[in-house]
Amino acid sequence: MTIDTGLWLQAAGALAAILLLLALGARGLRWGGLATRPNRRLAVQEVLALDSRRRLLLLRCDEREVLLLTGNGQDALLGWLPVQDDPA
Repeated sequence: MTIDTGLWLQAAGALAAILLLLALGARGLRWGGLATRPNRRLAVQEVLALDSRRRLLLLRCDEREVLLLTGNGQDALLGWLPVQDDPA
């Protein structure tokens, strides 16, 4: 019993579609914040493009935030932001 080439292509296409849907679902969960790692110590909070070469990054490290200026051949630590107390 031989399987037609068209059936092989159809099966490979179905497998590729399922893998693509799984990858997109995982990315959506990560983007939505539902699939984060709870023990992560370092995270990028925001990125602001100042021009075509330079970026300003707000990083969080151990519940503290720091500003970094990157690009143009050099990186600079602008400083640690003061710790904010919880309003609760």
